[in-house]
Amino acid sequence: MPEITFVEALNQAIKEEMRRDESVFIMGESIRGGIYGVTGGLSSEFGDRVIDTPLSENGFMGAAVGAAAVGMRPIVQSLSSFMWVAMDQLVSQAAKMRYMFGGQVNLPIVYRCGMNYGNNIAAHHTDRPYPMFMNMPGLKIAIPTGPADAKGLLKTAIRGNDPVMFFEDNNLSGVRAEVPEEEYTIPFGVADVKREGSDVTVVALAGMLRRALAVAEALEEEGISVEVVDPRTIVPLDKDTILKSVEKTGRLVVVDPAHKSCSVASEISAMVAQEGFWTLQAPIQRVASLDCHFPFSPALEKLVFPNEEKITDAIYAAVA
Repeated sequence: MPEITFVEALNQAIKEEMRRDESVFIMGESIRGGIYGVTGGLSSEFGDRVIDTPLSENGFMGAAVGAAAVGMRPIVQSLSSFMWVAMDQLVSQAAKMRYMFGGQVNLPIVYRCGMNYGNNIAAHHTDRPYPMFMNMPGLKIAIPTGPADAKGLLKTAIRGNDPVMFFEDNNLSGVRAEVPEEEYTIPFGVADVKREGSDVTVVALAGMLRRALAVAEALEEEGISVEVVDPRTIVPLDKDTILKSVEKTGRLVVVDPAHKSCSVASEISAMVAQEGFWTLQAPIQRVASLDCHFPFSPALEKLVFPNEEKITDAIYAAVA
């Protein structure tokens, strides 16, 4: 299998789905020029099906709802920090319309939400808001952690009939990995055990997966066997894989780049405490961003989100 980047995998998925289905189109800000690389080459091949929009998330994210309701399959590109501008369209329309209409309408929309953090771009551009959308019924949520998962999950999202919030950690843009050349999709609600272990389970989200794997490899030299689980989607969430892993190891650490309070780490921890309590041998550990906005200062920003040292300390606490 050839190695390609995270960005190239997303680009392949979009191109293949636009070739497969003429109802698929993409819109967003500055995408005809191929911003961030994901939309490179789309406008030359697909013409008017690649739409540059004004700087108005409330407008074009709402337009996607109308387009989907009449049979189109829009892909909408934006940064996750700009989703707030369109909250009424996302929460009051996209998430609720099928329910409010008694199932008479499908809304096959993919909202591609780029996440930036750790790059000194301050509070307005560093949000990781997927826990807030997890709290809203009616939205599916995918968070790929590598090129192969990114391609397979995006193709599944585009083909589905539900609105999907597809959160892309932009820190992974240049990450390379093998991606199958043949046609494939990855179903939602199926977690992936990225590394087998026996002493402690680490569930890691988004860009934190790579940090967790690095820590797991380092701790192996100390005789600590770490199992690393990638949920891949948080709505639906694969509870069974997480519970089965915790049953094997007896310990759980959850690593989440979102803010700690009301995070996905909190939800997974609560789920395991409720449904897998008797398998636990130690208190659950959460490693997440501090409950403060990301500062512009490079020195201070590094203290806010999870890193290898914090993950290591949490694992030590779990196995102590």
